[in-house]
Parts: sequence; structure tokens; C-alpha cells
Amino acid sequence: MVEVGVPKVSVVVPAYNCGPHIEKLVASLLRQSLPADEFEAIFVDDGSTDDTGKRLDELAAKHPHIHVVHIENSGWPSRPRNLGIERARGEYVFFADDDDWFADQALERLYDCAKTYDADLVIGKMAGHGRGVPRELFHKNRFEATLANAPLIDSLTCHKLFRRSFLNEHGLRFPEGGKRRLEDHSLVVRAYFLSRRTCVLSDYTCYHHAQRADARNVTAARLEPSSYFASVRDALDIVDAHTEPGPLRDRLHRRWLRNEMINRLRGKRLLEAPHDWVDQVAAEIQKIIQERFAHGVAAGLPPLQRAVAYLAERGRVEDLRRLARWESGIAGHGRIDEVQPDQYAVTVTVAAELRSADEPIGFRADDGRDVLVLPVGEISPDVLDSTAQVRKARLDVVARRRETGDEIFLPVQFQTERVASPAGAETVHLVHRATTTIDFRALNGGRTRGSWLLKARITNAG
Repeated sequence: MVEVGVPKVSVVVPAYNCGPHIEKLVASLLRQSLPADEFEAIFVDDGSTDDTGKRLDELAAKHPHIHVVHIENSGWPSRPRNLGIERARGEYVFFADDDDWFADQALERLYDCAKTYDADLVIGKMAGHGRGVPRELFHKNRFEATLANAPLIDSLTCHKLFRRSFLNEHGLRFPEGGKRRLEDHSLVVRAYFLSRRTCVLSDYTCYHHAQRADARNVTAARLEPSSYFASVRDALDIVDAHTEPGPLRDRLHRRWLRNEMINRLRGKRLLEAPHDWVDQVAAEIQKIIQERFAHGVAAGLPPLQRAVAYLAERGRVEDLRRLARWESGIAGHGRIDEVQPDQYAVTVTVAAELRSADEPIGFRADDGRDVLVLPVGEISPDVLDSTAQVRKARLDVVARRRETGDEIFLPVQFQTERVASPAGAETVHLVHRATTTIDFRALNGGRTRGSWLLKARITNAG
């Protein structure tokens, strides 16, 4: 039982020079279906130099369940979050950012899930607004999720519900001492390994993760390569301390190789960065790949990502730039082939393919394999072997509600056609077709009115 007078949830929010951007979060907290006397919000003002502190003090004066702590500027969210944990009285703690917001029933649903399943940790479905959020993780509810049976490793931000006694029992805190990039990772990864039960609540979008239009929140600045990748090494150390060499460790390591390394050496992200900075980043990545990753880490990636890892490991930065220019031109080209309307539903057939600079993405036959064709120097055909990905290529049709950003993957009937490319008889490209029935009554909770955007997403070769 919850002790009388103890809140069910404490929401901890580090705040720095957010000004009016914090209003959306505040409004969402005041709309929560969980009664105000059953949760608290703790805003830790990290030495703001604008009117953020004044805004928060005025808010706290009006609402007894909202508290404000003012500290000297620490320069990073870690110290404010740790102080928030110390001040929290709730049975559970949720970490939020000052420019994000909650759905109206978020705290109630998260807490009910935690209590129903006696969970140390609950991850609520997220919607991204200018930020990427996990997708596969939220395809279904998961009430006994582990790093071995679920893609938890794809969700390493701290925007989750933690049992407070669990945080204290294991001394789980954010690393302090200057600007520590990836400060979430060390705490969240340790929590995944230590949690007695972790749940994933996917049937309700709980949290909206936003990128401010002015990009001036505390983690928006360009990273410093040596310290950033030192933080990556720290996270890898935690994984290594809790796993043996083998498939699980490789899969977990793969997350950092993909997200923190390969993705920084791809497409427009690489092309728009200063050359000397890219050279520094590539050098740090080369060292980590050579020193820390087993062969199976990169081997488990899709072909295009394997190619980037292959080039990075060998220090072929100019080839990385060539590949980035080619990849930045990739776009999906689609059309609607057929529409069959009904009273409250419509059946749609969509055809789509991937092209770069209006040239279809090609695959070359090589000893019975489909090998991705890339505009760079020599790369082993084993690295570019796309046979499995071609067989598993898919065209997803996604309905996105304009008002909320909620996304629903629609069931489809899917097929792929192999078409000979102009490059020669041994080279083919793929045209994907998907048919889906959109029932607007089901999409819109039984109401036929609503604004939905229909998107097609091609997955092929990474």
C-alpha cells in the first residue's frame, strides 16, 4: 500500500532558460487525470537567466502539488535530475524535459500499469515532434520485457517511470561533473539490467518528445568528439559487466554502433558538418570499432549500415563522404494504384520504390546473392550482401493523426516485383506494392471526423 500522504508519482523536470516553452508541459500536468493530490511535479531551475524561475515560482504559488527548487547553474540536466530524486516523495518517479508534454491520462495509466504488474520500470509509448522515438518497441504491450526478449535497448532516454525505492536501492543516479553527453544511457542501461520487472505500455501515447524550433535547450549544441565517445565507452562498459561475449552482447553493442556512430557518418548529417569535425568523429569511431566490437556487431546490421561501418573501421573518410552524397539523394517514390471507397472505409493499393538522384537503388547478382550497388571503392560483397533484406523488404502504410502525432501501422497485403535496371541485365531494382483497408471508425475511436495523414514507409537494405 502507498503510505498516506505520499504521492503516487513525482515528476522531475530540469529547467533552464525555457521561458514560454515550458507552458505546454505545465498545461499537460494540470490536465492529468490522476488527481492533483496524488502526484507532485518538481521543477529544478538550473540557474536560469531569463524569467523561467519567476514563471515557475508563480506556478508553484497557485498549485500546492508543484514545487520549485533553484540551484546555481550546473550546465547540464544531470544535477537537477539527481536533486529531483532526492526531493521526490512519490512512490514512482518520472523524468520529463521542459519542452515536452504528457498526454492527459499518462500518469494514471503508467502508475496503474506499474502497480498491476509490480514493475520497477514502466516505459510509456512516445510520440516524436522533430525527434526520433522508438517504433518497434511500441508495437504491443509488454509486461515482462527484458533486454533479451524486447528491443528495450532502442529506448535509452530517461523519460520513463521508475520505482523510487528501486533507484535508491541501486544508487541509480545521473553522472555529474560538467557536460556529460548521453547522461541518460548509463542510468537507463543499468536500470534495464537490474529491474525485477519492466513493462512497456504501448496502447496509449503517454509522452510527447519535442525538438524546440529554436534548438536552444541544453543538449542542442554540437558534441565534442573525445568526451562524447568516452560516454559511449562508459555505456559499453556497463553492458560488458552484465553480459558474456556472444549474440546478446553483440545486439546491445549494435545499438551504439548504429545510433551514435554510423548515423553520424551518413547522409546530410555528415555532409552538413565541418570537415575537420567529421575527421575527429571518424577517428574516434574507428578506434571504438577496432577495440570494442566483435565481428557479430556490424554483421547484424543491414547492408548499407554495414558498408558505413566497414569504411569507418578502415578510416576511409572520403568514401564515407561519397556514400553520404549518394544516400542524401535517396527518396521514396510512390503512387496510389487503386482506391476502393466504402461508407466508412477505403481500400488503397500503394506502389513505391527507392531511388537516388532519380536512379533506382540497384542490386547486382553475385553467386546467387543480391549485392547492393554503391558508388564507392571496393567493399567486400559479403558486406553488401542484401539477399535476406531483399526477401524481408516491406512497405508499411502508417496512419498519423495530425492533431496528436499518434501513428498506427495498418495491416497490409504486400508483394515485391523485381524489375531489370537500365544498368544491365544482372542488376535489378525493387517495386513494392501494399494494399490496406482504412476503417476511419476504428482509427478515430468510433468518430468519423478527424484529420489523418497516410504515409508509406519502405524498409530495404538499411
